[in-house]
Amino acid sequence: MKRIPRITRPLFVAVALLGPAVTSASLAAADDGPGPLGVTAVAAVTAQSARVGALFDADRAGRLTGGHFCTASVVRSPHHDVIVTAAHCLDGGGDFVFVPGYRDGTAPHGVWTVRGRFLPDGWAKGEDEDSDVAFAVLDDRGGRGVEDVVGGNRFTAGTATGATAVTMTGYPNSREAPVSCTNKPVAHSRTQQRIVCPDFTGGTSGSPWVNGDGRVVGILGGHEQGGATADISYSVVLGKEAAELYEDAATDP
Repeated sequence: MKRIPRITRPLFVAVALLGPAVTSASLAAADDGPGPLGVTAVAAVTAQSARVGALFDADRAGRLTGGHFCTASVVRSPHHDVIVTAAHCLDGGGDFVFVPGYRDGTAPHGVWTVRGRFLPDGWAKGEDEDSDVAFAVLDDRGGRGVEDVVGGNRFTAGTATGATAVTMTGYPNSREAPVSCTNKPVAHSRTQQRIVCPDFTGGTSGSPWVNGDGRVVGILGGHEQGGATADISYSVVLGKEAAELYEDAATDP
């Protein structure tokens, strides 16, 4: 699975080291442009990667290193305060914080408190793998929303699976920096899509799949809560349920 269980959260054994960090110019664009597909590397520090962050229990806000358990990312919304992740990342009790652009124990864009969670009925009532998408609304900091600080990608439901390549960025529990991989998703079933990218281990649940237009068209989760192996990851095919849930979160006062 791509998450740590909410109760115990045991530490994962570190996987083999990835290749050296690469610049954004050397990564494949999320469209079919030149560059290596299916290669995972440490994500470069860019405006795009700053929109992706790690989730922590609220009591870890002052000691971040080694405490993250899932990934989330900022999506555009009227109040500039919404993040998207996997539903299984938010289904436990307790309070959470989101740290966009988290690296090596630091919070370059601040620590943001989750004040509201939005889980679909399909997940809340039966942990349906086809409903493994969720949103959270964050408190402002100094009168600014998280989107005002790092920007946000558009959340888009109803796109055709594999229409373009996507870039997936997430936080493995065994690392203190995000990793990124670009490849083209394929259909796993009518309601699930999958992508081949190595080394997306525990902690990467909730990683956004962002296409070349800067649109989130998938969220790492769904089948097997994201995948039983590190090399194949899944996402719900984003449809009506996900779109309606986004509207609920985006219009939350």
